[in-house]
Amino acid sequence: MYVHVKRILDFLLSLLAIVVLSPVLLVISVVIHVTSPGPVLFRQKRVGQGKRHFMIYKFRTMRTDAPKDQPTHLLQDPNAYITPVGRFLRRSSLDELPQLMNILKGEMAVVGPRPALWNQFDLIAERDRYGANDVRPGLTGWAQINGRDELPIEVKARLDGEYVKRMSFGFDLRCILGTVVKVLRSEDVVEGARDEGNRD
Repeated sequence: MYVHVKRILDFLLSLLAIVVLSPVLLVISVVIHVTSPGPVLFRQKRVGQGKRHFMIYKFRTMRTDAPKDQPTHLLQDPNAYITPVGRFLRRSSLDELPQLMNILKGEMAVVGPRPALWNQFDLIAERDRYGANDVRPGLTGWAQINGRDELPIEVKARLDGEYVKRMSFGFDLRCILGTVVKVLRSEDVVEGARDEGNRD
């Protein structure tokens, strides 16, 4: 039952957030455009509900010559590709804001397992064990407030599975509040090893 209510809440929350944050989105877009050649938004193939692929949106934080579809931590020197503005956007998680459009479209939820890259086969397979590929991926999730960038794949997948079992309004609210605290404190952020890999 909550699954249907959750989708309605996700739609309303994402729509409200886009309206309220529109000045912030505009300012970030202008700054990226002025300071770095290339598109403002970055699009990348990710794994959604039922392992269907979709294109995720993010603010571009890396140069356009950065390797595509490769986890950032596998790059020889990831920091060499990250723009000065991009470094701030990553640390503050503001680069994730365009995913509000993914939520509005029904490809993502506010809370759920973070969407894996299409070629992160080990993470996808591990999530299969816990049913974590059967729900909409989220802007944030239980794993994100329990280690975020520092979690090994098996632990991340187990936490994603725990979220699936405990999914409820109260648990979603707990994840959202936990995320706010993490972002404000910039906790568990390891540059070059973020959960979504090389984003741009």
